[in-house]
Amino acid sequence: MASALLALVPLALAAQTEPDAISPLPPGQGEPLPAADALEAEGAVIGEIRIVVGDIFDTHIPGERGWLYRTANKLHIETREDTIRDQLLFKSGEPYRARVVDETERLLRANGYLYSAEIEPVRYHDGVVDLVVRTRDVWTLNPGFSYSRAGGTNDVGAQIEEKNLLGTGQHVGVAWADDVDREAIRFDFFDPHFGDGYTRLGLMYSDATDGETASLRFNRPFYSLDTRRAGGVTLFDGRLNEPRYVLGDEIGEFEHSAEHHELSFGISRGLSGRWVRRYTAGLSYERDQFEVLPDVDPGGPLPEDRELLYPWVGFEILEDRYEERRNQDQIRRTEDVLLGFSAGARLGYAADSMGSDRDAWIGQLWAQDGFDLRPGHTLFGTVAASGRMEDGSLKNGVLAAEARYYWQTTERSKFYLDMSGALANDLDAERQLLLGGDNGLRGYPLRYQAGTSRALFTAEERYYTDWYPFHLFYVGAAAFFDIGRTWGTDITGAESAGWLRDIGIGLRLGSSRSSFGNVIHIDLAFPLDGDEDIDDVQLLVETKVRF
Repeated sequence: MASALLALVPLALAAQTEPDAISPLPPGQGEPLPAADALEAEGAVIGEIRIVVGDIFDTHIPGERGWLYRTANKLHIETREDTIRDQLLFKSGEPYRARVVDETERLLRANGYLYSAEIEPVRYHDGVVDLVVRTRDVWTLNPGFSYSRAGGTNDVGAQIEEKNLLGTGQHVGVAWADDVDREAIRFDFFDPHFGDGYTRLGLMYSDATDGETASLRFNRPFYSLDTRRAGGVTLFDGRLNEPRYVLGDEIGEFEHSAEHHELSFGISRGLSGRWVRRYTAGLSYERDQFEVLPDVDPGGPLPEDRELLYPWVGFEILEDRYEERRNQDQIRRTEDVLLGFSAGARLGYAADSMGSDRDAWIGQLWAQDGFDLRPGHTLFGTVAASGRMEDGSLKNGVLAAEARYYWQTTERSKFYLDMSGALANDLDAERQLLLGGDNGLRGYPLRYQAGTSRALFTAEERYYTDWYPFHLFYVGAAAFFDIGRTWGTDITGAESAGWLRDIGIGLRLGSSRSSFGNVIHIDLAFPLDGDEDIDDVQLLVETKVRF
């Protein structure tokens, strides 16, 4: 949300110097420090591991010595050393392995409460290498007001949340939100390091104007390439009103009560060569019930109730090929980009004899890959499919694909293309395949088109500046062109409006001091087609994970 950076602005003074790195351990009288691969080849053993947690602002820098910066550091509780140490994939006395050190950096950087993480050998003596783990915190307390706008509608809210409670990495928050669908008060608690470094516990409760939702998640995932066991449980129970849309207008609504619960476990032999293979199994229960609201038109046929209880098995494969990059999807931030192949599949069977209300095969699969076509040119592709087979026909089937292309045109600019599409077959009646200002067609109202298939093409020229206002965010800019459409007639009877185009410009604010969103988008989009009732310009203010 935009409030993420606004909460820090009053705590900053104008300065334009980047933070310096934290000084490592003194070298002492150790031997000359070999390169990382040489340390591994020589059979080095890990000795001392020192954790150095950097504050939000570096007061060693002249531009960040002001009392407001110092006050911000004092108000912020630093991440505990034990919170960092529990996530390390290596211990003192173990052989030094460069790959494990690199993977640990990736895992640490994935924490929203850390801006950066680096692990470096700093002393080598008698076959023992000492390491320093350097991290830098970000601002994690978010009190106040939030705002976003997309597709001609405003989302507003107020919240008090902390994403690094007492330096433990725990997230706790209470928030009020008023968006296009409902007004709600929500409580969240999430501990990504419950009991140890990687067991996760999450609780959520929401009381909305149209119902209540509660969930619990307790699991230990395949958190590293060498993790051999995984498992957990997820419980979800909710009741909300589901709207239906035509040309951006809500034309119907009905009540949807849902219970979705799952128990799962997995095994793996860990990393073998460059590849990881994981095998999973579990038991899922899904119950969806629908009712007509008093004096409200559902906008089409009421969805059919469903109850599915089914065991399932799954498989995942992952190629260990990561690269560190900057200005890929973030601004001036180290990104861990997967260029290797990964894929997964899951298949289950629900039977009337086992408590379901029908016999059905339930499946899903996905695959993705990345390629450096040549220096400065990178292509990523993803494909996913899901659905149910009932009585020999496909129900609720969706096939989706996306290709993203990056071309580094100059040191400060990048050309970006995104092509995506989806095909649906006999969707469950509560679902709509939508396209509008909230999912890529920026010049149009949200949920503007509906159909049984859709396509979207985006071309964007990106520019990265050196402007670093208040030492809070890096500034970028973009000029873009979108074109998309849907085909077919959806459950409401609405038909496609054909190809729709827009052009626009925007600012990008890459957060360097806050954990609340990575890139803030402020866009002006101008529709080139569509109904005369559409505004001549759309203002969008959103927080996204990509530029």
